[in-house]
Amino acid sequence: GPFVLRRAKTDPGVLPDLPDRQVIREDCTLTREQVGAYEAVVADMLGELQELRDAAAGRVGAASPGQMKRRAAVLAGISKLKQICVHPALLTESRRALGDRSGKVTRLVDLVTQILDEGQAVVVFTQFASFVPDLAAHLARTLGVEVATLTGADSRQARARTVAAFSAADGPPVLVASLKAGGTGLTLVRANHVIHLDRWWNPAVEDQASDRVWRIGQHQKVSVHLLVCPGTLEDRIDEALRLKRGLADAVIRSTDAAITELSDAGLAALVALAREEVLQ
Repeated sequence: GPFVLRRAKTDPGVLPDLPDRQVIREDCTLTREQVGAYEAVVADMLGELQELRDAAAGRVGAASPGQMKRRAAVLAGISKLKQICVHPALLTESRRALGDRSGKVTRLVDLVTQILDEGQAVVVFTQFASFVPDLAAHLARTLGVEVATLTGADSRQARARTVAAFSAADGPPVLVASLKAGGTGLTLVRANHVIHLDRWWNPAVEDQASDRVWRIGQHQKVSVHLLVCPGTLEDRIDEALRLKRGLADAVIRSTDAAITELSDAGLAALVALAREEVLQ
């Protein structure tokens, strides 16, 4: 019958060849602009769900148009909330002035500055591929260093050139990559720091990206930094991921799909902004 053959990095035959790895949660406080945008999206999403519920009163059927619209509204709202936690500019097409509008980007700059001051290199992952060039340009201007980029839109040749340049001792000390483009097939052991700017529902996706640095050939201790906005949806994603990692050998159901099936009350509890944690 079918079987799965796998080799984990924690296997006794592999682990001794790898340096230590530590995972660090970095809490990032929302700016006032982020708080306002976050609460506005939550109100709009819950209001839309109320309208759909009223319109669907008396309608039955698991795949009714009303339920399909509800799922779409939930996924769209969740995506906007995750974008706001990264930077409110993600909701618009104008991203030239990132400035101090995002507590997370400000924390990222501070963190990368510390890493560079220690003469080390870092890979920054984000799930928002369209934000990669804007973030890289912001880091380059702010820190005064060359910043490489990697996204799924890069050709195979461009991807190889980027990896080669970053891997060189005198290459760019910072690489900003989209999470999926950097998830497999790369060796980036020059860096010993990984920063996840935002959180993905499936811990295996994050781990695959982090493993581009923590792999055979790495001789330095690896630090994985998880940037999280307390009191927001990200906080609940982080909690869910900790639970999922405890069940890493089990089949993980798509969390995006599971969220669309939450009741309105359950969804409200998931996305509500905990102001006492945010506005300290």
